[in-house]
Amino acid sequence: MAPKTLAVPAGTRIAFQGELGAFSQHAGQKIFGSRMEPLACVGFEDVFNAVARKKAVCAVIPIENTLAGSIHQNFDLLARHSLEIVAETSLRVKHNLIAHPGVTLPDIEQIYSHPVALEQCKGLLSRLKKVEKIAFYDTAGSVKFIRERNLRNAAAIASEDAARVYRMKIVRGGIEDDPENYTRFFALARRGSFTRGGRKTTIVFGLNNEPGILFKALSVFALRNIDLTKIESRPIRGKPWEYLFYLDLQSDIRSPECLNALRHLRELAPYCKVLGSYPVF
Repeated sequence: MAPKTLAVPAGTRIAFQGELGAFSQHAGQKIFGSRMEPLACVGFEDVFNAVARKKAVCAVIPIENTLAGSIHQNFDLLARHSLEIVAETSLRVKHNLIAHPGVTLPDIEQIYSHPVALEQCKGLLSRLKKVEKIAFYDTAGSVKFIRERNLRNAAAIASEDAARVYRMKIVRGGIEDDPENYTRFFALARRGSFTRGGRKTTIVFGLNNEPGILFKALSVFALRNIDLTKIESRPIRGKPWEYLFYLDLQSDIRSPECLNALRHLRELAPYCKVLGSYPVF
């Protein structure tokens, strides 16, 4: 029977972007268990650096949302840093309107949240025509802000965890426009910290600009019946019109098929890096 979480000692410090109560913290608990020690970071670069500089053992980052698409900054950071993907999970994103206890919907004059959350709740927000919508750096951080400033005429859009952490009240739950709102998260660690292998493998590679070269590169997986579940291209800084390609493979790197495909790809690609082979929780 597959383990329900990634085995780490109790109190293991896990870095994530945002404040306590963020969706990334919830994803971390799903991967590592509830006994992890959360380390809140301001930005995604800070999350990567926390692990690289050994301030945290692992990190959790969002990589893709079913509505908003890929988080491009994190794809770029994966290529630049030497961290390895050690696990993946996904969360159903449920947005809630959160305020001080006793505050009701007619009392609210301002609503704070991350721009993506505001966009995903446009249905409700469009009906609140006299309410000012204010973009904030983080969903959970917006709850913390109205709590600390004692803003009785304001609310925030964030998770149920954020309401619990800051002892605030959910004025209205499930306010997102589309219930099919899921986010994928990667867990990251320094290379060699965990045994490689699992349901999925993620790689990044670069190619010379030659006719048919991308077709040839992808064919190495088709020839071995390896399913590609995602392909993402990102521009290379300082090299106009040149790209890196990120692939998610439904394959374990320990399998002969995957090893042979990667060996074949390296014959075609001047740059090829395995970002991780990992379980899914």
